[in-house]
Amino acid sequence: MVRPNQPPPAGPRDSVDRLLAGWARARPDLDLSPVAVIARLDRLRQIIDSELEATFAEHGLNGPDFAALVTLRRLDEPGGVSQRRLMRELNLTSGTVSVRVERLAERGLVTSSEDPRDRRNTLVVLTPAGHELFDRVTPAHIATENRLLAALSAEQVAELVTLLRQLLVSFEGSADGDNELPHLGLSLAPAHQAIEIRRAVGLPELIGLLVRSVEPGSRAGQAGIKTGDVLIRAGHEPLRSVTALYQAINAARAAGSLAITAVRGVDTEVHAVVDLGPRPAGDMPAARPAPGAGAATHSV
Repeated sequence: MVRPNQPPPAGPRDSVDRLLAGWARARPDLDLSPVAVIARLDRLRQIIDSELEATFAEHGLNGPDFAALVTLRRLDEPGGVSQRRLMRELNLTSGTVSVRVERLAERGLVTSSEDPRDRRNTLVVLTPAGHELFDRVTPAHIATENRLLAALSAEQVAELVTLLRQLLVSFEGSADGDNELPHLGLSLAPAHQAIEIRRAVGLPELIGLLVRSVEPGSRAGQAGIKTGDVLIRAGHEPLRSVTALYQAINAARAAGSLAITAVRGVDTEVHAVVDLGPRPAGDMPAARPAPGAGAATHSV
């Protein structure tokens, strides 16, 4: 198996391969696997941003303008989208959203008015010109993105989407979950936060899901899982992400239970068997936060 920080056995090298070769000469003691991933993501982001901005510029827009147009068109609420909702959806401050709305209003692409239900809030509506511009720029935007991914097959694109989703969910938290899966009653921090939190209190670093809270009387609580535990395995599979936990729950449903291994305190292993039988009355999944509202929080 080729390690992420090793060049491919055959074929062309990229600029990051050259970077890694220089690092390896300077610090042969370091594992450069994460650099092999992050540096490529960074360089691809720069290239992609440049290409997309060129497409937006052809229509007199920039990236932030397009993001606002897309959000307004996607939500398309009767009477307009509140500025507070735009703040949440775009994950921006009130001042930044106000500047973007004003810029679009100056071009006649949106109108804004006082919210009759809350005078402290503003409602934003796409004008006919805004709708027309959205309908023109969106196909061009998608065509550019398709062109940028032309080196990958459909199967490779699907594989990349799966990996990127797993990583992004770890940072953003669960926007939506599968309500058909048994609710365990856990609030979990992802692996990167578990490492940081344990390091901050002087505990050995572990890769797993840190239990932030356990709902009283829940399946997880009845199995003996406690706040502060780090879930490291489900069955025999490592738990590096909440995605892995969802997969383990789904795979174990037919058996009716899921074996979870956790580490408590410094290095005490705890083995729990979580019941996955039919959901008792009133055992409903907790509401999941909107994207950005509860970053890196997973309710399972």
